[in-house]
Amino acid sequence: MRGGLAATALGLVSTACARETRPGPSSPPAAPEPVKKRILILGGTGFLGPKTIDAAIARGHEITIFNRGKREKFLPLEHDVTHLYGNRDPELPADDERGPDGQLLRPDASPRGLEQLVGRQWDAVIDNSGYFPRHVKASAELLAPNVGHYIFISSISAYDEASIPAAGGDETVKLAELADPTVETMGDQFQHYGGLKVLCERAAQAAFPGRATIVRPGYIVGPGDPTDRFSYWPVRISKGGEVLAPGSPDDPLQWIDVRDLSEWLVKLVEDRTFGELHAVGPAEPARWGDVLTTCVERSGSDARLTWVPARWLEENGAGEGAFPIWTAPEGKYAGFHRWENARAEGAGLAFRSLDDTVTGILDWYPKEIARRVRVTRELTEAAAAKGAPPPKGPPPDQLRAGPPIEREQELLAKFHARKPRP
Repeated sequence: MRGGLAATALGLVSTACARETRPGPSSPPAAPEPVKKRILILGGTGFLGPKTIDAAIARGHEITIFNRGKREKFLPLEHDVTHLYGNRDPELPADDERGPDGQLLRPDASPRGLEQLVGRQWDAVIDNSGYFPRHVKASAELLAPNVGHYIFISSISAYDEASIPAAGGDETVKLAELADPTVETMGDQFQHYGGLKVLCERAAQAAFPGRATIVRPGYIVGPGDPTDRFSYWPVRISKGGEVLAPGSPDDPLQWIDVRDLSEWLVKLVEDRTFGELHAVGPAEPARWGDVLTTCVERSGSDARLTWVPARWLEENGAGEGAFPIWTAPEGKYAGFHRWENARAEGAGLAFRSLDDTVTGILDWYPKEIARRVRVTRELTEAAAAKGAPPPKGPPPDQLRAGPPIEREQELLAKFHARKPRP
């Protein structure tokens, strides 16, 4: 198995790390209490990080986060966490002296980097901000003497697209390779992303031989998602009217709710589970039609789905990438939403219902729009005070994924007006 990892039948090693409690004669078995762990999160204030902090704190663990603290993020101030500011690139100083509101984040304002991690001890590190192998190598090698377990959040995109089986693959599918392993850009079409993740995986495994866990999620969705990829569908459908549903109701779809992933990451730490694992759900194969129908039902709107074949969309300029989360299961994408997850389920990954994910998004999104509008206003005002141009980006009150509703309705009108094929 890759990385020299010890293997069982599932390619995993798990060590119990819980104190047993003996139940009384008529009592049900008591759940084992977790042993308190010291966990370092590289990142921690974006999407996955705050949910992981929530899950870890709920289990009684001690959390440290390390990041620049610069971008528009969700700092989990409600929790008692140790926050170290710095840049994980060893060639650059931290550049987080002030936040969007001008508040001094570090009172001494001195540049700091990875040296803050030297000599500190943690039971595990969760790296959810590693995109370039040079950065991961630097942090992993520095932490290896004093940390027992390195969990690296990779991606299902780490696989070689041409090697993905149409019926779905497991963790042994061939990984992507970069022609230039020194590249440090994602590429104009994000074509380097998967290969860079692979090199990051290898850097973590090299520094933590036999003590690394590689987690390869699919689409991470749910409340807090800054991309709006999955969120587009319940939010768009909640507005009602005719909705363009791309492809076929029978197309496959996989995702992982961020709350399920976060709780599982904490379990991997508690159980000291090592190996390479997919993080995709749900437990039973999902149909695209069931996903959209659930969005209609939970939204309570008058939305009506009109199914438009993938081939017609391609022929009319709305092919690959025009509609988020969904991919036509054809060609190199035939197995993209059919990944196996037996290893992860064997290691305790559990999935909430689709209803829970959809309703969670619908409850969260109005508050998120208000937050985006407020943050954009604050950033614009701060830039104006410095004589700088306003921040770039989409309008804060609009979805960040999917076609504008005008484009969607234009496609629907064209589809209805099409001439039958001879």
